[in-house]
Amino acid sequence: MTDRVDCVVIGAGVVGLAVARACALAGLETLALEAESAIGTATSARNSEVIHAGLYYPRGSLKARLCVQGRQALYDYCASHGVAHRRCGKLIVATRDEQAGALERIGAAAAANGVHDLRRLDATQARAREPALRCVAALESPSTGIIDSHGLMLSLQGDLESAGGLLALRSPVLSGRVLADGILLRVGGDDPMELIAGRVVNCAGLHAQAVAAAIDGLPPDSIPAGRYAKGNYYALSGKAPFSRLIYPVPEPGGLGVHLTLDQGGQARFGPDVEWVDAIDYSVDPARADGFYAAIRRYWPDLRDGALRPDYAGIRPKLAVPAGQDADFVIRDARTHGIPGLVNLYGIESPGLTACLAIADEVMRRLDNP
Repeated sequence: MTDRVDCVVIGAGVVGLAVARACALAGLETLALEAESAIGTATSARNSEVIHAGLYYPRGSLKARLCVQGRQALYDYCASHGVAHRRCGKLIVATRDEQAGALERIGAAAAANGVHDLRRLDATQARAREPALRCVAALESPSTGIIDSHGLMLSLQGDLESAGGLLALRSPVLSGRVLADGILLRVGGDDPMELIAGRVVNCAGLHAQAVAAAIDGLPPDSIPAGRYAKGNYYALSGKAPFSRLIYPVPEPGGLGVHLTLDQGGQARFGPDVEWVDAIDYSVDPARADGFYAAIRRYWPDLRDGALRPDYAGIRPKLAVPAGQDADFVIRDARTHGIPGLVNLYGIESPGLTACLAIADEVMRRLDNP
């Protein structure tokens, strides 16, 4: 006999757990399926752990709206649930006079997105805050912070289970088929099963396109093409030189080689942008050569040999024409014609910051297809 459940969420990264939590809190019988043996082992565990303010994203985009909404929701959640975080702030730095215009554009984009607390600093003001910094100008973002992403995911999982939801690990979705009364899913792993879900939310991250393509009845043209952008991180030996995050002016494909801090105050640098065809988390020590040059533009005192390979992550990018910004893509019945099915694609940064707002957006689309 095939089991039935109100809602299945595919993928137990930070976004999948936030969505499953929201479904369970809404009173739906909810099952979260995760292919790996633990929660959040991919993109959710391999990022900068930054709570973004919402500065860079095009006005009206899902990234802009959900980041700004999600940032405050995330700070409130961390405070109420005891998740380790720190509102440390960050500086976006121009290291050459010709980059000053980029700071102006970032400030204008932030204001258009509803972020009104940026402060423009000259070189002297920036050095007063961070004496080791070299720049010609900077933007200070006091709303930017850092978070223990694994602690957040454990808290979301706890909420899910307290609300009656279940999490099944080592349970990859092998295929699906659209029925008149739901979606039939075939699940592999240690305990293979088939079940019919009234609602299915695909939060499979790097594998979202593959999961969607395995659902018989979903129009193939509703699945956007994706690509992988690998980001390598290097840890700093010794004491961190800054108390805030330091970001250079953004570069194509990412936000540049920036300095972030963990909850213990240890500094790391990254990510860079390396386009890859397959998932590979190895870090090539030789790539550090390019890091030294990039970092010394804003921290000239970085000594040779101070960087060691740390970890790498993969961003689930969407293939868009050159010069265009890829947005989050959330496709529901209005796009593909299948009631109760929501597919999430390209949920890269600021997906961690926006996770609670993404969950609210998914619930709205499930309730109002």
